[in-house]
Parts: sequence; structure tokens; C-alpha cells
Amino acid sequence: MLLNRRSSSGPPLNRRSSDIRYTFVAMAMMPRWSRTLANIYRAGRQSKSDMPTDLFVFPCRRISRIAAVEVPVASDASEKSYTAKSEINLNKMFRSKPCSLALPPESPLRIEEPNYEGIRQFLLKLMLFYSKQSKSIRAANVIYRRVVSQSDKPAIYDVFSLEKTFRTTFCLLVLHMWLCLRRLKAEGKEGVELGQYVYEIYNHDLEMRTSKAGVNLLLSKWMRELEKIFYGNIVAFDTAMLPEAKPDELQKAIWKNVFFSEDGPSKPDPAALPAVLAFTRYVRRECTCLSLTDKEAMFSGNFMFTPLTNPKT
Repeated sequence: MLLNRRSSSGPPLNRRSSDIRYTFVAMAMMPRWSRTLANIYRAGRQSKSDMPTDLFVFPCRRISRIAAVEVPVASDASEKSYTAKSEINLNKMFRSKPCSLALPPESPLRIEEPNYEGIRQFLLKLMLFYSKQSKSIRAANVIYRRVVSQSDKPAIYDVFSLEKTFRTTFCLLVLHMWLCLRRLKAEGKEGVELGQYVYEIYNHDLEMRTSKAGVNLLLSKWMRELEKIFYGNIVAFDTAMLPEAKPDELQKAIWKNVFFSEDGPSKPDPAALPAVLAFTRYVRRECTCLSLTDKEAMFSGNFMFTPLTNPKT
């Protein structure tokens, strides 16, 4: 632009004079940028000391430049005592009345938007930390951590007698993603947009998990296959929840997409049926509980899936 701009008192600027002018401007701006970077560094060191240590972040390639909220993971002692699978009474599980999954205001597991003051707030505003997109990304990180927390808990494998494999963990991730995306979609366009951020974070995490599982060659091909499975499962679960769906359609979808293995039976055998029925009740109950969870809790990620406690016989 400067090369073609004519000043009020002279001819157009040539390339050499323009380069010289750019050089002087850059030299003049260096002290200011040095002071700004120093303030950012000091602010970062101060804020880091205030953060808990047992936190997690899932960055996404498209949104890695925007700060993400870190989420503490619940440590419920009641979910660590599932060594004896025979003691679990599946027939009594998930029969209680559904309720909201929103965390109470006094819960230590709640995540609130950071409220900085002074120079920190000013600098973060310059970096668009408080923009709508940045807030949505932080909320999406919290929501996805809730999904991962429930899908990775040892209790869910022990209660339903699931083998801890990459396939099983992936299927549980997809199912809990579906539960969240289904609830967010009920809030209209705003919920769909937030769900897209959650999906992007999930996709990046899945790529990391696939790589850690030993798939380094043809990774993009594997990701395309997993994406097809993701959407296939979503369609199967959505169809099973339609009012006109058959009563056992969700049970069949869960058996096929969670319990079923290639070398196993196509239908639940008598030994696996109680676990499949209990898992079906769990999914239906979570759908109802999430529908009772208010918009603020869903959009901030301040909710928690139902704990997998074992009722006494």
C-alpha cells in the first residue's frame, strides 16, 4: 500500500525509501514490544502459581492459539472398589429417578471463567482471551473432559464386564460424546456451534490416542475409518431413541456398538444380557438426566455423569 501512496508534498514513494521507513518504524516499536512481552511473561508466571496441579487440557490444532480451561478430575473413592465383579448387582442399577446432572455451586469440581484484573486483564483482552470463540473453546474443553473422565474410569469397565481395549474405550467415548452432543443440539444453533468445538477437541484427542496405540503409518486412513464409525454409531443411537423405535432397538445398538466383538455372538448370550440391559438403562437415564440439566451447566461444562456406584444386595 505504501509503495503506491502519494504524499501531499511529494512524488510517490519508491521501494528503497519505503524499506528505510519500515526499518525505522520497526526499530522504534522494539522497546514497546519488549515491555509488552515482559509484562505477558510476568503475568503468565503469576497466574501459573495460582492454578491447581492436577489439571488437564486438550488443545486442538485449529484452536491451539486460544487459551483453554483445565479441568480437575473427580476422585470418588466409591468407584475404586470394583475388584469383585460377582458382587455387582446389575439388576438394581440405574433404576432411580432421573435428576439434573448439574454440579452444585459449592462443588469443588466446578470450573468458573477466570476473572483477571489490571494489566493481566488488559493483555488478555488484547489476545482475545475473552472473545466469544475463546470462551466457547474453554467450555468445550471442560465438556470433553467430563466425557473422558466417565469413559476412562475403571468402574465402567468393571461394572459392565468390558475389556479395556482401544476399541472399547473408543466406543465409550463415542457414546458419551453422543449424549453431550444430543443435549447441546437441543439448545439450537448456539448449542450446535459449541458441539462443533467439542467434536474438534475429541478428534484431536482421538488422533493422539490412535498414535499412542501404535498406529503411526496410514494414520489419516485410520482416522477416516474411525470417523465413519463415529457417525454410524451416532445415527444408530439417534434412531433407537426415536418415539417410533422398537423397545429393544437401543439394546441392540448398544450390543452391536459397545459389547460386540468380531469373534463373538451376534446377539447377547445369557451371561452378557444383564450387563447389556443395565447399560441400556444407564444410557436412557443419562439422556433424561441431561435433558433435566440446565443450559448454563451444559454450556459451562459444570455437570457430571452419574457415578457408577454399586447398590447393596
